[in-house]
Amino acid sequence: MKRYVIPALCLGLLSATAAKADTATGSQAFGMSAAQGAVGKYGQSIGANVRGMNPLGNFGGNVGYKNSGTGNVGAFNSGTGNVGAFNGNNNTSSTSGNGNIGAFNGNSNTGQYNGNSNIGAGNGNFNGGNFNGNGNVGAFNGNSNGRGNR
Repeated sequence: MKRYVIPALCLGLLSATAAKADTATGSQAFGMSAAQGAVGKYGQSIGANVRGMNPLGNFGGNVGYKNSGTGNVGAFNSGTGNVGAFNGNNNTSSTSGNGNIGAFNGNSNTGQYNGNSNIGAGNGNFNGGNFNGNGNVGAFNGNSNGRGNR
């Protein structure tokens, strides 16, 4: 999967740059349909596994040290499709703490669909309710939401 990520990101950046190449005439450095097609091809390969939150594809297991759940890579991960360390642990629902990349993401959430798809460190932790602390990038974002007054 790794060999597809860099070309897809580069093509995405090039296509975004090309769209702004000549704003006076509206011309572009190259055809957008070709760039979009290439990015789409790589996106389908990557997306087939990402949609299932299983970075190992058909291996279905874990790689690393003391991981539980499915498709985790690294150490001390639970849930599904986490990469790094200490991600997706101590959640009350299997819909929480999945698809995180980095360290200490998506932990100790109650409710459903909390602490998913975070990139970085210390994101999406200690959320209650539903649909909190998802999709954060960086550090210490999306924590302790949906828990009411304390």
